Amino acid sequence: MLCNSCIRSVIVQAGIFRETRLQLGNIGRSLNASRGINYKWNRQVFLMSRISMMIDSDSTDTRGPTVDLLKEKEDDGGFVSGWWKSEDGELSCGYSSFRGKRVTMEDFYDVKSTKIDGQRVCMFGIFDGHGGSRAAEYLKEHLFENLLKHPQFMADTKLAISQSYQQTDVEFLDSEKDTYRDDGSTASTAVLVGDHLYVANVGDSRTVISKGGKAIPLSEDHKPNRSDERKRIESAGGVVMWAGTWRVGGVLAMSRAFGNRMLKQFVVAEPDIQEQKIDQEFELLVLASDGLWDVVPNEDAVSIARTEEEPETAARKLTEAAFTRGSADNITCIVVRFHRDKIAPSNSQQD
Repeated sequence: MLCNSCIRSVIVQAGIFRETRLQLGNIGRSLNASRGINYKWNRQVFLMSRISMMIDSDSTDTRGPTVDLLKEKEDDGGFVSGWWKSEDGELSCGYSSFRGKRVTMEDFYDVKSTKIDGQRVCMFGIFDGHGGSRAAEYLKEHLFENLLKHPQFMADTKLAISQSYQQTDVEFLDSEKDTYRDDGSTASTAVLVGDHLYVANVGDSRTVISKGGKAIPLSEDHKPNRSDERKRIESAGGVVMWAGTWRVGGVLAMSRAFGNRMLKQFVVAEPDIQEQKIDQEFELLVLASDGLWDVVPNEDAVSIARTEEEPETAARKLTEAAFTRGSADNITCIVVRFHRDKIAPSNSQQD
């Protein structure tokens, strides 16, 4: 999707970007570039720094231990998969990841569970790297950790998600400031707090729910040719060009991402967030990298997943379907199934 040499050569040839020198100091220092980084971004990073300083403040939340639910196994076909089920039996998830036709694996994923103030909190994430795997790996290691530390996580979950996404982007760029790497990553996450679901997205990974048998996307891919994204990029001084597909500066095929230092003025990590209340019509949730969505429409994904009772089997079936249909990318999928209708009625009578 992207390589460092490609970025440098296209930027020089196009003559549309001024050389910037991104200086990221410790959290608490503002983000500055030699040219082109606007006031709004500097102020945003300042706010992220303030948030970081607040993270370790005292909290009245009663928090249980955070459990990493990744119990992976790899079969002879190269598929890595696993599953988890909640103690009350109302929620289960399965995941499957496959390198596919790519030489390297740049997809990462994360599944975590904890309890805060007596409420179950579950987090599911897909991170699709480009130009290298480091950004996606960093998100797996830190994004949910930063979110859980946010002082407003329970009081204002949407705000906490938005700020934690952007804080993590700043921290990743700071961690890479002394390297020559310039990789990036998408993020599509689903955070379940009690009976409220928050889906956040940056890039072209995607989350879809099945509600009453109908496939409903809870995120919209951040593509450079989206009218709102094109307007935002051009207002910041960038351009959207056709180079096999629509790309920011003719380089990056998505308009939002973590990392991508050289395009950071135009390629932001601010997520779109949708909130849903879980009800009896909710059947399952599918999160996946674009290795799936490039060849499997939303309706097909839900249809395939609904044929399997066990979510791990459903996730594996989806990754196999994407590969069979010709996906040339890494393929990673998480399926979350809701089992509220499985609760047995009390005082049942027998004939």
